[in-house]
Amino acid sequence: MKLFRERIRQKIANPFLQMALDGNSACRLQGRAAAFTSLPDVEARRTRAAAMRNAVIAHLEEYLAQFISRLQANGIQVHRAATAADAVRLVLQISAEHQPGSLLFAKSKSMVSEEVELNHALEAAGHRVVETDLGEYIVQLRGERPSHIITPAAHLRRQDVGELFQQKLGIPYTEDIPTLTNTARRVLRQVFLTADVGVSGVNFGVAETGSLCIVTNEGNGRMVTTLPRLHIALMGMERLVPDMDSLALALSLLPRSATGQTMSVYTQLINAPLPGQQRHLILLDNGRSALRTSPLRDSLRCIRCGACLNACPAFREMGGHAYGSVYPGPIGSVISPGLFGASFSEMAYACSLCGACEEVCPVKIPLPNLLVRVRAGQLPQPAQPGAPLPAALKAGISAFAWFATHPRWFALAQKVAGLLTQGRILSLPPQTGWGLSRDIATPAAQPFRERFQKAKEESRNSRVENGDLRVGNRDSDSEQPTTKNESPITNNQSLIQRFASELQAVSAELIRTSAAGLPAALQTWLTQNDIRTVYAGDEIALPS
Repeated sequence: MKLFRERIRQKIANPFLQMALDGNSACRLQGRAAAFTSLPDVEARRTRAAAMRNAVIAHLEEYLAQFISRLQANGIQVHRAATAADAVRLVLQISAEHQPGSLLFAKSKSMVSEEVELNHALEAAGHRVVETDLGEYIVQLRGERPSHIITPAAHLRRQDVGELFQQKLGIPYTEDIPTLTNTARRVLRQVFLTADVGVSGVNFGVAETGSLCIVTNEGNGRMVTTLPRLHIALMGMERLVPDMDSLALALSLLPRSATGQTMSVYTQLINAPLPGQQRHLILLDNGRSALRTSPLRDSLRCIRCGACLNACPAFREMGGHAYGSVYPGPIGSVISPGLFGASFSEMAYACSLCGACEEVCPVKIPLPNLLVRVRAGQLPQPAQPGAPLPAALKAGISAFAWFATHPRWFALAQKVAGLLTQGRILSLPPQTGWGLSRDIATPAAQPFRERFQKAKEESRNSRVENGDLRVGNRDSDSEQPTTKNESPITNNQSLIQRFASELQAVSAELIRTSAAGLPAALQTWLTQNDIRTVYAGDEIALPS
């Protein structure tokens, strides 16, 4: 936890990082909002996509069996990797059997390859590895991990890239984006033409047809899967869809959520090897089977769009590298401890549980609930304890829990806190783990219950003065049951009066009318308020 806090302090103190993160997040969120306007049934699609992904996870072995059978029938060789080490061993074995010696690997973007640290293993074995996605290529030249699962270089500005290309590629310093991209294109074109092995990820596997779907915006995915004589694809075993209709549903949500596009530039379906080519698919478990039977199983719905990272206030302040995991942000704070162990549980404490991540998730993953489960240590079996809380935070939570379960003491404490703070903004000390960059809500000197009661009393007194209420042993606001000598109609009128007074106490406008007079009353109110457009769930009472 201490190292995690140090990384957070370092990142939020970097003004250039803040500028880069703010720009990237704003662009992605605006693009996402605009892209989804073209779908008339966004929520229905999200619900269907969530149900589809749940069905795949629930019957994963059945779908895997169908998928593998179809792949083999199509001529693609399939391998199962239980661990990251198994996946690396398989890549080295397949490439050595294809061509002995030192090889050039051209890689398209793959988070699974980052997960198993494939690049380091290949380089340690004497091979040369080049990332061909522009963002991945930039962070590779810097010796960094991707900071974002969709935009790997989201933490960098054009000035940073200009300095990097000057140092590593020997060109004059420039901030001109076309010049920088053309320089990378010239270098990478030679890699495409001379690579011995192409390595890619897989966005979706289609169980019904044995198809591999790869989604990119730069065309490098097509280069590394077609030019080299050996193509090795790595895929998390959960990244399946049942059929082409399900793939169409997923593809209507993925690009909109990821990059704000209605469709990515390149959507590639691979069904078989090309003539003279070998294709291999490595299906990675690496903890996914255990995650599937744990309280965190909903995280396996993820389609790696990155929308939750863009919406997360914590991620937008500190970036992906502060998390210390290949999978950062809200989804990373769940799947990292779920896949890699309890030592990554500390990531969940960076979350404020605001719910923005769940709101933008295209497959409706209940991320705030899952983050709370991580904090509680509800990880895949064998059960692991959650990251230990700082002593000050633990004491504070215990004290709050006691006051919150004793209403009178809670009300008194709230009032005292409001009087003592007098509207000042409060910050907790950094030792609590919450005080590094968060302020807490200022306690009100007069709690809501008192303000609400006072408003009711003022409203009642005003109506008494105006003669709107009867004054006597009981008024129309009191809750009294019907007695034998009291007409039900009279009691009903009393309830209506009480309902009216409650509405007026919260500044609502009340118009009394009969059922027959409703259309005319509504028409009059709409005309008086110059309202021309009305949305209604029931048109029966609307004027023609």
